[in-house]
Amino acid sequence: MPTIHLTTFIQAPVERVFDLSRSIDLHKKTMAHTKEEAVSGCTAGLIGLDETVTWKARHLGKTRILKSKITQMKIPQTFTDEMVSGDFRKMHHEHHFKAVQNGTLMIDYMHYEVPYGWVGKLADTLLLRRYMNRLLERRNASLKKIAESELWKQFIY
Repeated sequence: MPTIHLTTFIQAPVERVFDLSRSIDLHKKTMAHTKEEAVSGCTAGLIGLDETVTWKARHLGKTRILKSKITQMKIPQTFTDEMVSGDFRKMHHEHHFKAVQNGTLMIDYMHYEVPYGWVGKLADTLLLRRYMNRLLERRNASLKKIAESELWKQFIY
């Protein structure tokens, strides 16, 4: 099962970064390039434990639907979302937050499993893994920029 591991330093308090990471409104803004929208479940505000969200977005030339659920949460240290339905065989995304001097370390572990046997594994090797890594890096860079500015206030309410 492929794993993407990213660590991002953000000059903002851990509570702010934690809440921004589970903000549906911020997610929509940072993923606007994929036309991502929350179409059911928690569609605005902060998603919480045992809540679901269904996302509709354009990835790799196709409109895709992914439903995920928050299966674990310890405020403000960690939360996990897992795919309930979507194009992956499995997807498990752990979000960890550690308060450090002058800010927060945001650590992502995304584990996923592709369908379609060897064809899916080949597609993952050639394209998908790099695409997913860049997607998360871009989202984290946007979240960092907002968390370190005054803009964060419009996403936590």
